[in-house]
Amino acid sequence: MAIDRIDIDVTSPGRNFVTAVVTTSEGITGLGDATLNGRELSVASYLRDHVAPTLIGRDESAIEQTWQYLYRGAYWRRGPVTMSAIAAIDMALWDIAAKKAGVPLYKLLGGACRTGLLSYAHASGTTIDSLLAAVRGYVENGFHAVRIQAGVPGLGQIYGVHDTAPGETYEYEPAGRLTEGAPLRPAEESWDTAAYLRHLPEVFAAVREEFGGDLRILHDGHHRMSPIEAAKLARSIEPYDPFWLEDATPGEDQTALRLIRQHSVTPLAIGEVFNSVHDYQVLITERLIDYVRSSATHAGGITGLRQIMTFAGVYGIRSGFHGPTDVSPVGMAANLHLGLAIHNFGIQEYMPHSDVTLEVFRTSYRFEDGLLHPGEAPGLGVELDREAAAAHEYVPAYLPVNRLADGTVHDW
Repeated sequence: MAIDRIDIDVTSPGRNFVTAVVTTSEGITGLGDATLNGRELSVASYLRDHVAPTLIGRDESAIEQTWQYLYRGAYWRRGPVTMSAIAAIDMALWDIAAKKAGVPLYKLLGGACRTGLLSYAHASGTTIDSLLAAVRGYVENGFHAVRIQAGVPGLGQIYGVHDTAPGETYEYEPAGRLTEGAPLRPAEESWDTAAYLRHLPEVFAAVREEFGGDLRILHDGHHRMSPIEAAKLARSIEPYDPFWLEDATPGEDQTALRLIRQHSVTPLAIGEVFNSVHDYQVLITERLIDYVRSSATHAGGITGLRQIMTFAGVYGIRSGFHGPTDVSPVGMAANLHLGLAIHNFGIQEYMPHSDVTLEVFRTSYRFEDGLLHPGEAPGLGVELDREAAAAHEYVPAYLPVNRLADGTVHDW
């Protein structure tokens, strides 16, 4: 068999997704997620105009060779657009391989290392009381691990923080969609690190007092702190036994994590904006992190993410794969199959997709008693209803911009 056709589908069932549909000469199709929030059309063009034409007629079973061809063969390496495009092709070829074998993908990756994948939910609230109510809802729904994000007194809208009424499903979408007549530019939020550092230990204390010591609690700093600020926060929340502190400081300077490690034993997670094993070199070899936060969608697919986790495993570092709803169900399934098969799995982020998204992407993975499983359908276990997808046209959307009170653009 050979690759006969590659289609790039852009659809927006509640939010924008980019999917590569690879079809072989015998009619077997594979799906790959190429969604890059706020930059979807860049990846779609990269795939459609530059990648797909070079792959027609090639052996679809040569997955590693194809990955190296797309990565090493191009002069311009790495970066989120390139690696998301490579990821989509890689996932689709793995999907095809497992469908040909008639098995779920994890069995081609070495088989299951566990019965299910410990997963964490996103709980947030503009006040501590509303946060506690959100956490309680997730605990009642079977989660044993919850990420906690709370509003900061004196600040307005903060990325990732919303109130949810009892029984209501919060549909997470950080990218602002274009509305009729509105200018096409990102929303802007304000930030005050000092107020955040004062408030967050109170948030951790309240959650621990309400739910006890068994609940695993996580927090995302979202790159907003300098290294010394992050060290201060990591140390201040130590008494509340956090599962991890995520993205405490921007990750481009890997050596910045040394300062945090010097001052705290709070476990650290980073990497959702990383896209290759090279982004982790110092972090892994010096054991400056405890969890890898990349996703298959943005780190070169299953092949690229497995490279990272093999390297991390040598140093006892575990996975915490990125899994928000701006990773499509195809990308989520790829995370789950790899997570089930690797030895050094840690935890999986899980934000359920909306009903309208799941009408377009039909999934076989399941959640029960705090654990996810990719299911037993052949391949990735996700089907794309292309007719339903075509009914949801792309809508321009941007992630927000963060500023300090004096107007300075700040990390978010």
